[in-house]
Amino acid sequence: MEITAQMVGTLRSKTGAGFIDCKKALVENKGSMEEAIVWLKKKGMLSAAQKANRTAQEGIVGSYIHLGGKLGVLVEVNCETDFVARNEEFKQMVSDICMHITAAAPIYLRREDVPQTVVDKEVEIAKAQCEGKPAQAIQKIVEGKMNKWFGENCLLEQPFVKNSEQTIQELLNEKIAKIGENIQIKRFARYQVGE
Repeated sequence: MEITAQMVGTLRSKTGAGFIDCKKALVENKGSMEEAIVWLKKKGMLSAAQKANRTAQEGIVGSYIHLGGKLGVLVEVNCETDFVARNEEFKQMVSDICMHITAAAPIYLRREDVPQTVVDKEVEIAKAQCEGKPAQAIQKIVEGKMNKWFGENCLLEQPFVKNSEQTIQELLNEKIAKIGENIQIKRFARYQVGE
């Protein structure tokens, strides 16, 4: 299949990847847009993994106040340089993350932040819900329930409210690949009157 400039342009607008990377993704995947996007995501995640060890000490604290002052969010997002921290795309991403936290109400940043006592309690609840199931199926069911629980309560694993096909971690990976710097959400706080 012939790869046209229009196909490459469409893929670029969907992914934000460079022209050459988009063309290579389409060639590698015989013109399939969906497979090319997956290919680029894998490449982007690889880029993110390579950049994860680099120091991210610049950044900004984003804020969002909602519902007439009854709900507020603060989030610290770090990057490597002040130049990126002042970039409009970076600021927009931080703003989107603030709104996501407002809507999705995560409790923890990542799965590793959940106290073991909380994990044990959730595993116990999941096992209790498996009563009467075959013994060999219980482990897989509990694992599935725990992955769902982490996906609902850990910010980096939650589906992004503006694009439910992408988690917050995948959003960060996409921006890392596009901007070319390590980007990390360091911490967040969500305040709601009466909670």
